[in-house]
Amino acid sequence: MNERHLPIDEPGEVRSGEALDVEKLAAFLRRSLDGFEEPLTVQQFGRGHSNLTYLVRAGEREAVLRRPPFGSKVKSAHDMLREFAVLRALAPLYPKVPRPLVACEDPGVIGAPFYLMDRVRGLILRGTRPPPGLELPPERMRALSTALVDGLAELHALDVRRPELAALGRPEGYVRRQVAGWTERYLRAKTDEVPEIEKAATWLASRLPPERGAALVHNDYKYDNLVLDPADPSRIVAVLDWEMATVGDPLMDLGTTLGYWTDPEDPEEMRALPLGPTLLPGNLHRVEVAERYAARSGRPVDGLLFDYVFALCKIAVIAQQIYRRYKEGFTRDERFASLIVAVKVLGRQATRAIERGRFFDLS
Repeated sequence: MNERHLPIDEPGEVRSGEALDVEKLAAFLRRSLDGFEEPLTVQQFGRGHSNLTYLVRAGEREAVLRRPPFGSKVKSAHDMLREFAVLRALAPLYPKVPRPLVACEDPGVIGAPFYLMDRVRGLILRGTRPPPGLELPPERMRALSTALVDGLAELHALDVRRPELAALGRPEGYVRRQVAGWTERYLRAKTDEVPEIEKAATWLASRLPPERGAALVHNDYKYDNLVLDPADPSRIVAVLDWEMATVGDPLMDLGTTLGYWTDPEDPEEMRALPLGPTLLPGNLHRVEVAERYAARSGRPVDGLLFDYVFALCKIAVIAQQIYRRYKEGFTRDERFASLIVAVKVLGRQATRAIERGRFFDLS
């Protein structure tokens, strides 16, 4: 495989309404980081739906900048200073995080707190199909999907008793807080009647599992948050997007991965959602993901129906929050106009899972 011809993840032009104050940013970087004395250029990585991500260049020096979305009212979901703290805590312990460089809490620079980290070059699988120039035959997809699960088990094996990790979360009562918190977020962001989401939330609140242990959880671990080695696309070199990372229930983290994992047996409306390339031949199926995780982590995975339904609801809430920002005019990104459809589809998938009593084979 010729690495030079593979589609390395690259930024593009900054979207309308999401530009940064380059002059103020350049002044901050000149006094904060070495190598940013030259004129600054800023581009935007265009596929994210939540926090905004930019590539900042000064000559040959480059870094990735993360800031909250414009118009967001959900401060806890876009806490850049906390995300920076997570990276700093993890960097000495977990080699798959980008190196954090500097954070800025002054909103007077670009309009919101932000931070910068090293850029990790590599492949990112965005959308349901591989990018042009990248071949993902079944054997490679099998290896990659297996590596994805093994990577989650590796993350969950970190010792959260270490003070720098223990400070990131409160595992006791984590599941209860998650169910209550995401239900409240949905009701605050609600625009349309989607009874399936509210019924699923009621079902979750009535079936809280007992405490099942604690781990460092990513909370958004899926294909498009993984950077792959161009020389070997089945090898994960970095994990991105740590905004929701905390110490909590590892099975809920596995559930989130399963929530983004579409199987060939799923209804057509689920297979139509752009949740990732899990439908490509060779991928593990959801039940195989769970089995592989159990084998690698040593944790029992009984009760994953709860975690899968919760994940579907959480993903729906995230989509609902973004859709509300679009409806209120805080973003002009036309990708967000149809997100209410995804909310409804995810609600119906949660209903199917509850009715069938399982998280797989929901045709």
